[in-house]
Amino acid sequence: QVQLVESGGGLVQAGGSRRLSCAASGPGRTFSSFTMGWLRQAPGKEREFVAAINLSGGSTNYADSVKGRVTISRDGAESTVYLQMNSLKPEDTAVYYCAAGWGVTTLVAGRATYWGQGTQVTVSS
Repeated sequence: QVQLVESGGGLVQAGGSRRLSCAASGPGRTFSSFTMGWLRQAPGKEREFVAAINLSGGSTNYADSVKGRVTISRDGAESTVYLQMNSLKPEDTAVYYCAAGWGVTTLVAGRATYWGQGTQVTVSS
C-alpha cells in the first residue's frame, strides 16, 4: 500500500507559478517501483493527464496543453514528486492529483494504482 499526499495548491494569478509536491510513503522501496504522475480535474470535466515521470526520472511525458509550462521531477531520497507550473492560465484551474502506476501508458489512461487526495489550484484572471 502506498500513500500519496499532495501539497502546494492554492490561489495564483494568471501568469504566475506554483509548485506542487507529492510525498509518497509505504513499505519498502515502493516509491522507486512506480512511474509517478499528475492528473487534474476541472469542474464539470473529466480527469485528464498532465505529466508523468519514469522510475529513474530520466524520461518525462507531458500533455500538449501544459508542454513548455510544466516540469515534473522526482526525488528518490525524499520519495517526493514535484510539479513545477509556470505561466499559469485560468484554464489550469483544477484539482491536481498525484498518481503512482505501472508505466506512463497507465497514467495517461487514468488507470493509476494509487491516488492522492488532490490539491486545488485556482488561477485567477
